[in-house]
Amino acid sequence: MHTGQMLTSTKNPKIKAVHALKERKERDATGRFLIEGYREISRALIGNVAIETLFVAKELFLGENEQQLIQKIKNRGAEVCGVSAGIFEKLSYRDRPDGLVAIAQQMRRSLSDLVPCDETALFVVAEAIEKPGNLGSILRSADAVGATAVIVSDRCTDIYNPNVVRASVGTLFTLPVIETERDVLSLWLQKHSIRIVATTPQTEILYTDISLKGPLAIFVGTEQFGLSSYWMEKAAVKVRIPMQGVADSLNVASATTLLLYEALRQRTAR
Repeated sequence: MHTGQMLTSTKNPKIKAVHALKERKERDATGRFLIEGYREISRALIGNVAIETLFVAKELFLGENEQQLIQKIKNRGAEVCGVSAGIFEKLSYRDRPDGLVAIAQQMRRSLSDLVPCDETALFVVAEAIEKPGNLGSILRSADAVGATAVIVSDRCTDIYNPNVVRASVGTLFTLPVIETERDVLSLWLQKHSIRIVATTPQTEILYTDISLKGPLAIFVGTEQFGLSSYWMEKAAVKVRIPMQGVADSLNVASATTLLLYEALRQRTAR
């Protein structure tokens, strides 16, 4: 299949645009971001993400379905550009690139997109998560348990960071992800009677000893300091994960996964 224009120079403006979007400043300024990899781009299509340009290096393909994906993207009106393996490896942010990277428009979602909230509503609220890989892993776990949405409060990490996209394995595109400020979020949670559960080592209540049924928001905080006092004071209940070693807490993504699966267990138990 003909991939369209063949780009042969790293000085080409389209190639420079890819490099520029590796920086948050450019992503924020343009409202665009990068999606790399067959699986991630496939899920972006499922999530109806608007892909503007697809860069293709056929020599790096790992499977047999890439051409079908390319055709789907072309059918949606995106430009498809071929590049050499050498140029693509300079565009890629992966150790083993698979020959596909896209420029796409950022999704704009708000809390109003989550209304109405029924009894099954389950939210993860991530406050000031610093590491892109952790935020991506939280998205992956939230998707796995069928969470309603992930809400990012007072963000530190850009949700469109290439490493968030990668760690989420494309669930960023199929799970609602909302960015909002804490005061706006607090009023919204109160309005919809959504109970706040906060994680902290500073409590005697185990996460397995409380009900995680009903409209619920599980709050997790920064890797180093945990949740802010703002949210700790608003929590209906504070829970901890038992720790038997010298460490007093888990990686934030691991802790989130444990609480989400406990919520899923309780909600699906016969």
